Amino acid sequence: MAVSFAFDIANQVVGKLGSLALQEVALAWGVQADLEDLKNTISTIQAVISDAEEQQSKICQLSDWLRKLNNALYEAEDVLDEFEYEALRRKVAKGGSIGKQVHSFLSTSNPLAFRFKMGHKMKNLRESLDKIAADKSKFNLTERVVVVDGAHVVHRKREMTHSYVDASKIIGRDQDKENIVCILMQSSSDEQENVSVIPIIGIGGLGKTTLAKLVYNDERVVPHFDKRMWVCVSDEDFEIEKLTKKILMSATKGSTAESSMDQFQNGRSSLADLSMDELQTHLRNALHNNRYLLVLDDVWNNDREKWLELKELLMGGAGGSKIVVTTRKNSVASIMGTFPTQELKGLSHEDCLSLFVKCAFTDGQGKHYPNLVKLGDEIVKRCGGVPLAVRALGGFLFRKLDEHVWVSVRDNEIWKSKEDRILPVLKFSYDELPSYLKQCFAFCSLFPKDFEFNNRELIQFWLAHGLIQPSSQNQDLEDIGNEYITELCSRSFFQDVQDCKFCVYFKMHDLAKSIAQFEQHTLDAIEKINSNEVQHVLLSGDDPEKVLTLLQKITKLRTILFRNGGATSLSFVTTCASKFKYMRYLDLSDSSFEVLPSSIGNMKHLRYLSLLRNKRIKKLPASTCKLYHLQTLILDECSELEELPRDMGNLINLRFLSITTKQRALPGTENGLGCLISLRSLLIYACNNLEFMFERMQNLTALRTLVIVGCPSLVSLPTSVKHLPALENLLFGDCERLNLMDGDGDTEDDIQGSSSRLCTFIIGALPQLEALPQWLVRGPTASNLHCLGINGCHNFKGLPESLENLTSLQEPRIGDCPQLSTLPEGMHRLTTLKVLSIDDCPELSKRCMPKIGEDWHRIAHVPEINIDGEPIKWTTNN
Repeated sequence: MAVSFAFDIANQVVGKLGSLALQEVALAWGVQADLEDLKNTISTIQAVISDAEEQQSKICQLSDWLRKLNNALYEAEDVLDEFEYEALRRKVAKGGSIGKQVHSFLSTSNPLAFRFKMGHKMKNLRESLDKIAADKSKFNLTERVVVVDGAHVVHRKREMTHSYVDASKIIGRDQDKENIVCILMQSSSDEQENVSVIPIIGIGGLGKTTLAKLVYNDERVVPHFDKRMWVCVSDEDFEIEKLTKKILMSATKGSTAESSMDQFQNGRSSLADLSMDELQTHLRNALHNNRYLLVLDDVWNNDREKWLELKELLMGGAGGSKIVVTTRKNSVASIMGTFPTQELKGLSHEDCLSLFVKCAFTDGQGKHYPNLVKLGDEIVKRCGGVPLAVRALGGFLFRKLDEHVWVSVRDNEIWKSKEDRILPVLKFSYDELPSYLKQCFAFCSLFPKDFEFNNRELIQFWLAHGLIQPSSQNQDLEDIGNEYITELCSRSFFQDVQDCKFCVYFKMHDLAKSIAQFEQHTLDAIEKINSNEVQHVLLSGDDPEKVLTLLQKITKLRTILFRNGGATSLSFVTTCASKFKYMRYLDLSDSSFEVLPSSIGNMKHLRYLSLLRNKRIKKLPASTCKLYHLQTLILDECSELEELPRDMGNLINLRFLSITTKQRALPGTENGLGCLISLRSLLIYACNNLEFMFERMQNLTALRTLVIVGCPSLVSLPTSVKHLPALENLLFGDCERLNLMDGDGDTEDDIQGSSSRLCTFIIGALPQLEALPQWLVRGPTASNLHCLGINGCHNFKGLPESLENLTSLQEPRIGDCPQLSTLPEGMHRLTTLKVLSIDDCPELSKRCMPKIGEDWHRIAHVPEINIDGEPIKWTTNN
């Protein structure tokens, strides 16, 4: 059964319906009532979706109902995208804000045709959704309150934990319990450190919460503490105010608290009215002179500052107070723990089998089915000692006495992964993911097995499908995407992670194929299913004619991926452009056609277009600039591309642009690159003829990354580069004529006007470079720069004394700069340095040799130094 993401899709559609741009378009076209009805219908259905998704495994018809709902919601998304596209087209045409253009909507060249077409689509959509809404009554589904937190819908599936547990039902944790109880009973060795923290760490499903309950209720522990408090933190944002309220409620529950706390005995309502200052006061009063035990269950917070803020509030108790933290993350344990981490291991095989038999059979039943017990023994061996996995499988097999069912579990494909013992646990962890993360991860299963992702491309893929939504206006979508990836890595869904500074590479854990079960289709499967429901296809590319024949039948395709790389001829691209008008993601990497068909402009929904490594393409049609939804355009290594279209500035949603072109100058005037107000990353590769950048570069106020590599004719940069307000990463390489000092303003105003957000500055193979620009080491940039790389600059003569202004510098890396012979005296003042690398700088290497080098005293404080590939490590004590 495929995973349903109807709840998330519905939330995305409702979000679109509430957008200002869509409301203004609806007003102009007189369809606001239709859109409001649509929103109400979807909201009504949304209230029961969560229950339907949970019940579908028990009620077969629900899967079909959810499938129809998914299709209708995707259709709604397509319809709303067309309205948004029309709004963007008007904005581009008039050169102003959408709000200012509403008055002109009714004076278009053919308003009646558009209105008739969209009215017909809206009517069909409403009829479909109304029928689906009516059918929901057949299933007696439970409505649930939908709570929206920013752009993310918060629907917690993890039950709130409590402190009670029946110790007689717990198997195999006696020694772990004794270890922690002994720590809790210890007296505090340091009266000033009046609270100690004991982390319990382990992967999901090992029983951390259960163990904490055993300890919490132990007959020796209960009388030892004046107060005991249990708080389920769960996967929320470790908000101090919320946690303080939870702790207060637990601290005062069933107790005869001080009179100042009596108001809290009536529950949450009175707490909600208090300010943070009042909450702090009451918490300190509740803990004052009390030795307490606090369990913080299921902690995910990696922010040390938040933990220190909470810990400060908890310092008012008596000496010997203890906090027990359960977590899956080592990073959490290292941040919070004061005692050694109690790492929870898997249960022994004997304990696992005993637990399994309890779950799979009624009392004494197992002895009547020795063959099943034997099969159960083999199944348990695959569970890696994880009690939750054992319980889940035992529960699944309960009352299933058919031996074939047990064999099918034992021989299931899920066990064939190299990490087969933890797959059931990861499945549990997957089920516990927030819904938006689960959807993002499920989309990864569209890619071939062992596919190597990088964070940039995966985020672009997610963006193309609308999977990343901002929780606030100040958050960049790329930052949110990186947070998603970090979280998925920390939960072991991604593996083989390699951080290469500008990109993070990783592979998807094999469980994606077995648990995400996203609706993708291979070539052979397309003939067997309803072609109107196919949205994502994985193709081998071995038989282009068969591919084209089968794809002709599909009308709603959004993604095409190739298992063995690109196989994209001109006829294939023409088919895509003419047939697949709902396509979001079109990767034409390694294609070999000379001209992109002008019909590409009909793909109104397209968010991602890549022509990477097309060595034959010479021009892009002007219609490319009609792709107003486009977010990513990749044109690097298109070595024969003669020029970019003149109206590139029309791509007002473009966030990432990479270019290889034969042009001497990039289009910047009027409607050129300088109008790309949404651009976050600009990468210019191997433009051999490029002599000048483009004008109006100062308008790229959202640009965060600028990379220019392999442009041997480029002489200088616009002075506005250093003033870009959002610029964080700047990289130049292999530009033999580029002089970064040319036009480098000497005035104090020019220096002080440089970007204050630049954190990475890397230069390589710039023979014209003799010194660092003044704005880099003297302006606002200086205090924020983290990474400085200088490589292959053969005329680079020295680092300035003003280098000491780089007070945030962590990683200076210097290589192949033979004229660089010494480091500035102020180097020893850079206390934030973590790593210093020096390679192929003969004189400098000699001066930096440990103990004997003349510059050694300037760098001796750096924790890690690498000279000519040799790592040198030491402590300040030796």
